[in-house]
Amino acid sequence: MSVQGFWDNGEAARETVAELKRLRGVLDPMEAAAAKLEDLKAIAELLRESDDEDVRVELLKGVADLTKAMDGIELLNLLSGENDIRNCYFNIQAGTGGADACDWAQMLLRMYLRYFERNRYEVEELSMREGEEAGIQSCSLLVKAPYAYGRLSCETGVHRLVRISPFSAQGKRETSFASVDVQPEIDDIEVEVDWDKDVREDTYRAGGKGGQHVNKTASAVRLTHLATGLVAQCQSERSQHKNRASAQKMLMARLYQLEQSKRDAELSKIYGEKGQISWGNAIRSYFLHPEQRVKDTRTGVMVGDSQSVLDGEIDEFIDAYLRKRAAARTA
Repeated sequence: MSVQGFWDNGEAARETVAELKRLRGVLDPMEAAAAKLEDLKAIAELLRESDDEDVRVELLKGVADLTKAMDGIELLNLLSGENDIRNCYFNIQAGTGGADACDWAQMLLRMYLRYFERNRYEVEELSMREGEEAGIQSCSLLVKAPYAYGRLSCETGVHRLVRISPFSAQGKRETSFASVDVQPEIDDIEVEVDWDKDVREDTYRAGGKGGQHVNKTASAVRLTHLATGLVAQCQSERSQHKNRASAQKMLMARLYQLEQSKRDAELSKIYGEKGQISWGNAIRSYFLHPEQRVKDTRTGVMVGDSQSVLDGEIDEFIDAYLRKRAAARTA
């Protein structure tokens, strides 16, 4: 990066910076843990000489912190899949439940945005379809961070909400569903597509935010792969050309993922089940009434504080599923 002319080719420079960021995502935690271990050795030596209670407390706290850091490094070791280190496309789709489902999809979006912010993930909105009465029908995001796909792929599936509906005049308890779908961002996908014959392109005016130009011209692009029915759309750019390029890249990622799923029984099962975003397919249930709890049906992990989960504290669920998935691969 210090070589003269490094920034002359902006695209190549950004790829190099991204690669550095990915490598730092692996090396920095290990270097920090090694430094912490050396500090603890010095504190332990001091404790042997003085037997001071404050030093003992400091040592115990340091050991706890190092243990937590080592757990994080162990989880990095579990993210060894071919695409785990990549950025990803992150999609939310409202399921059965009308306005409640659209509101639930928006609640999920808020939860994940909080999670992304807490973990310093870079997020780009690609498309957003608002609900007729409330919330959103669907959204697509590009999430950029080392191991974004590896971690967020654990969230793929149907999410179920049980609560007193704010849209029911009788105050009835309602169950709503929304699905999460994740694909890795891959630049060198080898999937043959005839864009003229295999794909239908629709252009439309982007709704919601985006400025006057975006809303007044047909700059948004929706691509439909005719053979599979897979859809990708983008409306984040003013240029139709840029939106088309982003949508093509997203569609290629989805086609690649579909091809991979044919050779992977677990992913194939997930894709099959997600055909209906409703009863029987939920990977996680969020209860807001009568009791407060969130339970992951795959791992059995349960958290009693629903609000903390909806505020983005979902690492416990992701970590547990990473361990279960790794165990299944080695079984």
